[in-house]
Amino acid sequence: MRNRTDAELMKLVLGKHHPALEELYDRYAKLVYSFALKSLKEEQAAREIVQLVFTRLWTTEKGYDASKGGYVNWIITVTRNITIDYLRKKRRLEQVVQFEPRDWEQSLVSDAPDPESVISRKWIGEQIHEAYVHLSESQIQLIDMMYWQGYSLSEIATQTNEPVGTIKSRLHQCLKILRKHLTSLREG
Repeated sequence: MRNRTDAELMKLVLGKHHPALEELYDRYAKLVYSFALKSLKEEQAAREIVQLVFTRLWTTEKGYDASKGGYVNWIITVTRNITIDYLRKKRRLEQVVQFEPRDWEQSLVSDAPDPESVISRKWIGEQIHEAYVHLSESQIQLIDMMYWQGYSLSEIATQTNEPVGTIKSRLHQCLKILRKHLTSLREG
């Protein structure tokens, strides 16, 4: 099998031919690993990327199209896309793990039954609700997607079928509105 081209090997891989995948692995695992290591700066993560790339090669139904460019470019593109997905997933998980409630959030979930605490929680909740009233439905959806679901601006733009610039402008306006109304409520 050593004398077959990458395109021929990929056709065999699409037919679930194990030796063809092994041959591609022997040819490209080091390249995929070095690309991932350079991107992620972590050996374990780079090894995971190698595994994910070759799993993708095995499970894909499309595969490589020689008319669209060289195999090396194609496998690096696959590696790059998987690395980006890996980084996004890692960032989302880190955001969830590193989330530390601010004082007002902590007071909303406090178990303290004393009347002062109950009144304080109710007042803070009302402030937040009053500030949200000034937002449009699309602004509320943007806040939810960005801060609670962990989507990036480009992911939100893709999902809403709008330009990234529009999303950025909407987020900026939204944050200005919230800041203005929360500050005025605190000062009032």
